[in-house]
Amino acid sequence: MDKTTLLAELETARQRTRALITSLPEEKLDVPYHPGVNPPLWEMGHAAFFYEVFVFNLLDGTPSYNPAMDDLWDSFHVDHRDRWCRDLFPGREETLAYFDTIYERMAERIRNKPLTDQALYLYRYAIFHQNMHIESLIWCRQTVGYPPAPDYTDERLAPGDQVDGDAVIPAGRWRIGMPGESDDYATTDFAFDNEKPGFEVDMESFAISRVPVTNLDFMAFVEDGGYQRPKLWSFGGRKWLQTETDVSLVHGSREPVLRVPKHPLYWRWHDDQWQERFFDQWLPLNPQAPVCHITYWEAEAWCNWAGRRLPTEYEWEVAALGNQAGDNFRRFPWGNESVGPEHADMGGRTMARHPVSDFPGGDSPFGCRQMIGGVWEWTSSQFFPYDGFRMDMYPFMSTLQFGDHKVTRGGSCATSPNLIRGTYRQAYLAQRNDVYTGFRTCALP
Repeated sequence: MDKTTLLAELETARQRTRALITSLPEEKLDVPYHPGVNPPLWEMGHAAFFYEVFVFNLLDGTPSYNPAMDDLWDSFHVDHRDRWCRDLFPGREETLAYFDTIYERMAERIRNKPLTDQALYLYRYAIFHQNMHIESLIWCRQTVGYPPAPDYTDERLAPGDQVDGDAVIPAGRWRIGMPGESDDYATTDFAFDNEKPGFEVDMESFAISRVPVTNLDFMAFVEDGGYQRPKLWSFGGRKWLQTETDVSLVHGSREPVLRVPKHPLYWRWHDDQWQERFFDQWLPLNPQAPVCHITYWEAEAWCNWAGRRLPTEYEWEVAALGNQAGDNFRRFPWGNESVGPEHADMGGRTMARHPVSDFPGGDSPFGCRQMIGGVWEWTSSQFFPYDGFRMDMYPFMSTLQFGDHKVTRGGSCATSPNLIRGTYRQAYLAQRNDVYTGFRTCALP
C-alpha cells in the first residue's frame, strides 16, 4: 500500500466519522444508556486517542494532546457507564477539534516520514480500528432509534435473480486463515492476530445454503410458536428467553419484569402485518431480506425447528473462499478485487433492506451469495485462537474474547468495505442482537 492510498483511507474514515457526529443535533448526542453502545462523542474521542497511543506514542514517543483526558478516552480506564457522564468529557466542538488535530498530525506524518513496514502496519491498524467504531456508531443509531447514517440510500445497488437451495462443498483439504506469523508486519495482506497463522484442514463434504435465512423463513418459525416451544431451545437459549431486562412498578412495588421474546428484537405485529423498526421509523417487513438482529440462541432454535444446523467457522470459510493448497489464495469470494458496490451490501449504504438474491457479483466459487456484507453470520464455533497464535501489537484485539464468545463471519451492511475479508473473524457474545447479525445454515448429515 502506498502513501496516496493510505491517506485516502485515513480521509475516508475521518469524513465518515465526522458525518456520523455532525449529522446529529446536539440533544441527540446524549444517547440513553445501553450496555451495547457508546455515546457518539466518546466513540470519536476514543478513535483519535487510539492514533495517539499506537502511532505517535509508539513510533515517536510524543506526549498526548491532552494528558488529562487520556484515561477518559481509554476504554480500559473509564467504566462503560461513566462514558455517559457528559460532565467528564468535552462537548462536540472541543471533541471535533481534538479529532481534527490528531487527524492532521497523522496525515502530516504519513506524508513526511518514511513508510517503514512497522509504520504502515500501525497506520493500517489504527485506521481499521476507527472503521470498527464507525460500524458501532451506525448500530448505536439503530439501537436508540435515531435516523440512518448519512451514507444510507434505499436504492437497490446490485439486483440479482433468485437463488435458493444448498451448495454442496466437496470433501478435501482446505486452507483456513491468513498465512504468516502474527508478529510480522503485513505490507500487503493485512490481517489481525486471530486470523493467523493459516493452516490446512481435512473436511468431509457438506451442504450449505446459498443465501442467508430470510425474514420470510424466520417469520414461519415465529408464527409456528417457535419462541414458546422449549424443546427447540438449548439450555443457554432458554436462559436467554427469560432474561431480566427491566425493573418497573408492579402491584405497587418495584419488582423485576422479565421480557420473554416472541419475535426478533425490532419486529412488531401492527396493522395486520409484520413491521420492523428501521432506525427512527417502522416499515413493513421485507420478506426476502436477510433476517437481522438475531442472537445466536435464536439462530440455533430456528435450526432445530427447521431440521438444519449452523455451519462451523471452517465450513463457512471454505464455502466463501474455497482456498486449497497450491491454488491462488482468495481474500474474497469473488477473488482478490477490493469490495465494490456490485459485490456486497456494506458501508452503511443499503442496510440489509434488500433481497438475499442481490449482489450476484459477490458469489463464492460454490455459488453462495452475500457471504460478505449484509449481516454478520453466526457459526457454531466458539472463538478460540488458532494453533500457533501470537498476540499482535495491540494485545487486547482478540484475547479478551477467547473462550466465551461465538464466531461470526462475513461482515455486515454497517461494516466498512476496507475492513473485511473472508478470513476475518468477529466475536460476539451469544446474546448479542443489537449488532447486524443473521445466519445461514447447513443440511444435517
